[in-house]
This record gives sequence, C-alpha cells and structure tokens, in this order.
Amino acid sequence: MTAASNKPATLILPPAPYAAALLGGWWLDRNVLAIPLDWGAATRPLGWLLVGIGLVLFAWTLLTFWRHRTTVNPYKAASSLCTGGPFRFSRNPIYVGDGFILAGVSMLLVTWWPLLFAPLVWAMLRYGVIHHEEAHLEAKFGDDYRAYKTRVRRWL
Repeated sequence: MTAASNKPATLILPPAPYAAALLGGWWLDRNVLAIPLDWGAATRPLGWLLVGIGLVLFAWTLLTFWRHRTTVNPYKAASSLCTGGPFRFSRNPIYVGDGFILAGVSMLLVTWWPLLFAPLVWAMLRYGVIHHEEAHLEAKFGDDYRAYKTRVRRWL
C-alpha cells in the first residue's frame, strides 16, 4: 500500500477558501469599494435559492458518504468509492455545492467581491485539495477510480 492510499495529503481545509472569499469580499465591499450585485427584487430570493441548492447538494453528498460508510473528512482515507447519488454528476459535489453557496451569499450580501475571488478559490481547491484527494483515490481504488474519472466530470 502506497502513502497516497493511506490517506490524502490535503493541504487546505476545503471550506476555508470559500469562507475567506466571503469574509474578505464582505470587508472590501464595506471598507474599500462597494461593487453592488443588485438584480432588484430578484437578488435576495435568488441568493436564498442558490444557498438552498448548495445545502441540499451538501446534505445529499453527506448521506451518500454515510450510506457507503466512508468519511467526509479530507484528511482521512476513504473506505469505499462513492459513484452513486450526486457522484453520478460530479466527482466533487460538495465543492460544487459550496460554489452555489458562495454565489448565493454574495447575492445576499449584495456584492460581487466574493465572486471575484472565485478563480483563486478554484485554484486553491484544485491544487491544495482535489489533486491530493484524486491521488489517494487512484492509489486506493486503481482501475475502478480511473474508469469512474472517464465517466464523470470533476465539476459538472
């Protein structure tokens, strides 16, 4: 068994970049330069809808992990390969859900700033988390994981 199959070498706690984008964006909007994200009467309802979609996707993913008796903890080894539920559509449904939440909260805060940080959030997740999770899953599940990667996209 290789070191990568023991557990992922995750560098960043996955919610941290999203939280930093939201807090930093909120602070910049209030203290430096307001860049309003205002779509009139639709702004708040759409923001809540996006947050709701993100939370439902997160809950669905947690339920799928629970059914497979594997961990959601990015610092622990997966005990099984999840390919059903939301994993039929995305290899990273929690991070997709977090993206919906980021967009929704940005709308609720009525600022573009957190969304302007989205490319940085994406890069931090891609190289600080997902790269290591994928190496772990490939080392642990081999051809099954490689076949899954050919069927399902990383994001959507």
